[in-house]
Amino acid sequence: MHILLINPNSTASMTSQVLESAVRVAYPTTRVTAVNPVDTPVSIEGGADEAMAVPAMLSEIRKGQAQGVDAYVIACFDDPGLHAAREIARGPVIGICQAAIQVAMTISRRFTVITTLPRSIPIIEDLVSAYGANHHCRNVRAINLPVLGLDEDPVEAERLLVLEIGKAELEDRAEAIVLGCAGMSLLCDRLSAATGIPVIDGVTAAVKVAEALVGAGYKTSKVNGYDFPRIKSPSPASNVEQVGNLA
Repeated sequence: MHILLINPNSTASMTSQVLESAVRVAYPTTRVTAVNPVDTPVSIEGGADEAMAVPAMLSEIRKGQAQGVDAYVIACFDDPGLHAAREIARGPVIGICQAAIQVAMTISRRFTVITTLPRSIPIIEDLVSAYGANHHCRNVRAINLPVLGLDEDPVEAERLLVLEIGKAELEDRAEAIVLGCAGMSLLCDRLSAATGIPVIDGVTAAVKVAEALVGAGYKTSKVNGYDFPRIKSPSPASNVEQVGNLA
């Protein structure tokens, strides 16, 4: 099978990182490739960044459709454009936030999400609610480090994450931790070893979910909600003419 990871931002180093994480857990028979647009924000930190990133991401999915890709992973924890992507793709489209949350609810009763900046907290809280995990998610925390800071100073990022995981265990009584950014994926195993608590990376979780769905033969439903977008003809010129005086 062929799984395509799409990093919706334009930072190539982050794309390489998520690909490394994905290849590490994928089956030897699974082909995993990764792409990122070049004309999107360098990081996605808020609704405006998401909106600017989605059109180019959908374009990459259209290319994947033509190339016979079996499943797609959106490698951004905000799951930007997830429903739109599922309308375009025939194969499964997995958001790393949804995948990580589903894994967390399976292996623990209570979990905490740890992300980058405080501004991402309400976005993630809304996703937790949308995915039906309010009762299981004890808290959404932030280490107050920008997304690009994970790449620029990984030692400091790891130190801050270890500290925040300790607080989540003590104050939230969390039984598992979800890393709330794709840029944290390579830290997952070290954080789990350092803290003794299961740490879940959405990239690897999404890849394994994608493999399972493709292996079982499941595709995205094209009945109503996720049907392919309707092809619309342009309006006749006479209908869009501006009339200055209707009197």
